[in-house]
Amino acid sequence: MPEVVFPLDSMKKFTEQRIVGHNRWHPDIPALVRVRPGDTFRVHCREWFDGAIHNDDSADDILNAPLPSVHVLSGPISVEGAEPGDLLIVDILDVGPIPQEDSGPLAGQGWGYTGVFATRNGGGFLTEQFPDAYKVIWDFRGGVATSRHVPGVSFVGIVHPGLMGTAPSHDLLRKWNAREQALIDTDPDRVPPLALPPNPDSAILGALDGDDFDRVAREAARTAPPRENGGNQDIKNLTKGSRIFYPVFVEGANLSMGDLHFSQGDGEITFCGAIEMGGFMDLGVDVIKGGMDTFGVSENALFMPGRTDPQYSEWLAFSGTSVTLGGEQRYLDSHLSYQRACLHAIDYLQKFGYSDIQAYMILGAAPIEGRLSGVVDIPNSCSTVYLPTEIFDFEVRPGKGEPARVDPGAGVPVARA
Repeated sequence: MPEVVFPLDSMKKFTEQRIVGHNRWHPDIPALVRVRPGDTFRVHCREWFDGAIHNDDSADDILNAPLPSVHVLSGPISVEGAEPGDLLIVDILDVGPIPQEDSGPLAGQGWGYTGVFATRNGGGFLTEQFPDAYKVIWDFRGGVATSRHVPGVSFVGIVHPGLMGTAPSHDLLRKWNAREQALIDTDPDRVPPLALPPNPDSAILGALDGDDFDRVAREAARTAPPRENGGNQDIKNLTKGSRIFYPVFVEGANLSMGDLHFSQGDGEITFCGAIEMGGFMDLGVDVIKGGMDTFGVSENALFMPGRTDPQYSEWLAFSGTSVTLGGEQRYLDSHLSYQRACLHAIDYLQKFGYSDIQAYMILGAAPIEGRLSGVVDIPNSCSTVYLPTEIFDFEVRPGKGEPARVDPGAGVPVARA
């Protein structure tokens, strides 16, 4: 096993660890871990809510989740010799749930969860249809996920980090905050909000304290969206065997990671989505000097996906176009067309006995494929959702007989906002 450079004790809170990570982006958060090009090492990662979500049949913890505290990230990790303008090579050598622990109170100890936030807390991709808080618990066994809340379905995990990236420069941080505040200002009272501005509440900033902590807490960017440094991209194909090329904006690059997922469908459409868990990552790093200019990478990472995806070969595909549920035509709105494709899949699965929220949870957690299938034929964009039929314990494809009916069981826990 590689050397563990960022250890986490499962019996302690994130802020009580020997090395404390962070939950904001800022160039002045110090790196307490240092590695060299060519090194391989292990990093422990905590589930993004640091144990606030429980393995039970209530969604109250999702409704009351401590949103200002996310994401709890392992890092920053400084890479010797990395300088602004370089590309940082990161190889994902292995990634998985909390090692050697198959039962316990933390997500990743034999289980994980998928949630939907209430609208007031950010909602999800289909907020208008699902305005309340919901939670599904998934159990892991032999790399396969099953759930007491969604019977009749099982699938192989596609384990990956939801979030990984390098620290921004001061100039880049100012750019983020200015453009996101400008967006907020267009509709400052919107629920859910258009963006999340800096918020000192619940900020975790590694070893910073005193006046430096207060200043950085006021300036630091939230980790919710993906940005030029990578960040919360939620790319399900960043699996074992992936290689990522991150732009470097500060000395040492200051790499951080977390928000591990046991599995996820394209888009993480439930938002508190995928199957959230804590675990570990084995990484290798290297540096391409001057790589940003050499390869024209001024922003956003390049990546080469791994080859460990589940090998599903039969799919049922649903399409959607950029027409609202009320019949309003929108111009090449691919976000809307993907929503409509997802809603068509949800309508379809209800014919087999699932509730609408059970079907929604399947799309958020199972390794569905989402695609932009047409973006040039005015006025309608076309998006498609590919659902692997082999994940179901019954025949889910259309036929001449009546659809099979699954026993939906007790269903999905809900907490009304």
